[in-house]
Amino acid sequence: MAPATATKTKKAEKFVTFEWTGRDKSGNISKGKIDAKDVAGAKAMLRKQGMVPQKIAKERASLFSAKDKPIKPVDIAFFTRQMATMMKSGVPMLKALEIVAGGAEKNKLKKLVYDIRADVNAGTDFSKSLAKYPEFFDDLYCSLVEAGEQSGALETMLDRIATYKEKMESLKAKIKKALTYPIAVVVVGVLVTAILLVKVVPVFEDVFSSFGADLPAFTMFVVNLSYWAQDWWWAGLLGTIAAGFAFKQAHLRSEKFRNGLDKTVLKIPVIGNVLYEAAIARFARTLSTTFAAGVPLVQALDSCAGASGNYVFRESIYQIRNGVAGGQSLTNATNMTGIYPAMVVQMISIGEEAGSLEGMLDKVAAFYEESVDNAVDNLSSLLEPLIMVILGTLVGGLVIAMYLPIFQLGNVV
Repeated sequence: MAPATATKTKKAEKFVTFEWTGRDKSGNISKGKIDAKDVAGAKAMLRKQGMVPQKIAKERASLFSAKDKPIKPVDIAFFTRQMATMMKSGVPMLKALEIVAGGAEKNKLKKLVYDIRADVNAGTDFSKSLAKYPEFFDDLYCSLVEAGEQSGALETMLDRIATYKEKMESLKAKIKKALTYPIAVVVVGVLVTAILLVKVVPVFEDVFSSFGADLPAFTMFVVNLSYWAQDWWWAGLLGTIAAGFAFKQAHLRSEKFRNGLDKTVLKIPVIGNVLYEAAIARFARTLSTTFAAGVPLVQALDSCAGASGNYVFRESIYQIRNGVAGGQSLTNATNMTGIYPAMVVQMISIGEEAGSLEGMLDKVAAFYEESVDNAVDNLSSLLEPLIMVILGTLVGGLVIAMYLPIFQLGNVV
């Protein structure tokens, strides 16, 4: 009987968004949207609100609607923060899940939360309900929720998880911000160069043919490059697409390729330092959160390795875990890797001696998160000279090549 009841409850929780038109008590026409299980339910809810419904229909799907977008990690962070806030305010879990689902803008997130609520309502633990959706709730998330359930302080644990997720997403956003600007400028420069080669250079070449003199070597190089671009632009486009596809497939399928890429990106000037400090911040933040949740240190280090996001740091954390499991202190095991700065090792040492490792790791995370923030703010000014060189070489070089024959026109006359 229990499975049938669970299925019935789960089906009953599926809501649909309806668009409605109706009149209020004063006779004024109003429009809006409402979530209900069916048209009859929507009409009943509108009547309770004092509205006389005249037209109700399912919301029309839009290609660009935010409702149809996929669930992103930032949505999970917001979901966690909402749950933590409401449960700390005394709202029961089922009611909190219903409120979160009702207020979700994305249909996929709405369905996800309603499905989780149905599982919990059927008697499943919250952590086990979340574990059914590993694409949204990883092992670390579910382990922390389970620890909160077992300790009877789930609302406090959700608050810590929410803080952790918000910090991690903020860190990711800062790194994306650091990389987006230079990449965007270079891409625009390449596109402008391609347009000049295909559309503008041929016009100049027709003018140059009437000069009756040999063109400068640099101009001839650009003209020949323009011929190639006109005849083989499709090959360049296909090659770029193929290279992008091959890179994506290699990254997905080859662990060796991913590991090599992780090593390489840390060596990139300026940007590599930002990624290095971000990885340290992620390590400290994850270890602080798991240790504060009462997770044993060796198991907490396992969680840190899984959340490291970089092969170099993942291997170093496994090395630390093996050292701690073998009887070493966390300070000595961290120092033996040779990866972490002296300040990080010293803060861990102070935390171990004072019995406040969680607090010291939190300070380390806050320090490096702020350092990453400052580095991102300064990155644009640091990369501007390099960007100017690239743009000057691509666009300025073409302009100079086209005007060289004009400068020599006086010699022909």
